Amino acid sequence: MASRKPAKGRPPASLARGAEQTRADILSAATHEFAGKGFAGAHVDNIAALTQTSKRMIYYHFGNKEGLYLAVLESAYGQARIEEARLRLDGLTPEAAMRTLVRFRFDYHNDHPDYIRLVMNENILNGRHLAGSKRIGSLSSPAIETIRGIYERGVEAGVFRRGLDLLNIHMSISSLSFHNVSNRHTFTILFGRDWGSLEELRARRAHVEDMILRYMTDSGR
Repeated sequence: MASRKPAKGRPPASLARGAEQTRADILSAATHEFAGKGFAGAHVDNIAALTQTSKRMIYYHFGNKEGLYLAVLESAYGQARIEEARLRLDGLTPEAAMRTLVRFRFDYHNDHPDYIRLVMNENILNGRHLAGSKRIGSLSSPAIETIRGIYERGVEAGVFRRGLDLLNIHMSISSLSFHNVSNRHTFTILFGRDWGSLEELRARRAHVEDMILRYMTDSGR
């Protein structure tokens, strides 16, 4: 039987998969390079060497260094949302769902220090690269919608207070999770406790869960 030829104008599937893998490899190497050295200190030559490709190939996929950096930022934010979407929250009570979400976000920050460094570096640059993203709105809105779904169920069930600002809740969870990674080393030196140890991480995560849940459920304010 004669083999099927790819449709005219369309690359074979194997070539398409190869291009996707090359792009993924470049993004992975670029994430480490930009996270460790910042935008100014990162070198595309290093990324090319790590991926055994060329600057020309990198620019073919991403345009230039700025395009690559923005793609890394978008990928970092997008991956967090992809992982979060895999949570099964609808079958849990509102309180349990919120605790599960807080626990996930705390662990995700702890397990992805490159994500923390990328966000810190972009804030040093006043967010100028992220401001040019056409995708960031669609990448960030699911974070609020996840909280909204849990919160509205909780309000209806009478367990969460009405009138809370969901963006503030999201920011509080992010801040409490982020700081645990970004300031871990200085806190360890200043206070003599290893904030990266498993024992401290578990205690800190439980503390963050309690802070968020008590704020959302406390009617005595």
